[in-house]
Amino acid sequence: MKDANASPSIPCSDDNLIKISVEGSTVHYKNNEQTLLECLEGENHEIHYHCRDGYCGACRITLNSGDIDYFKGEPLAYVGEGEILACYCKPKGDIDITLL
Repeated sequence: MKDANASPSIPCSDDNLIKISVEGSTVHYKNNEQTLLECLEGENHEIHYHCRDGYCGACRITLNSGDIDYFKGEPLAYVGEGEILACYCKPKGDIDITLL
């Protein structure tokens, strides 16, 4: 059953697709309502995760270039220099990442 209060999925137009470079392959970020983790899972990239809420840090990956947005605020899990939590962010533009 669909939640009546849920936000509708808003796909990005083809002209504004964000490119995510993942260890030699390219993924397009097509739905700005998805987290980076959800986008990568949809493209069959395996990322470890547990909580999906920025608490545990299991989805930590390396951000080599580009910028992300922690749209729910700063995560509670420890995030090292150059690392991001895929479950808790969205790319602001093209990014290059390395899965850990």
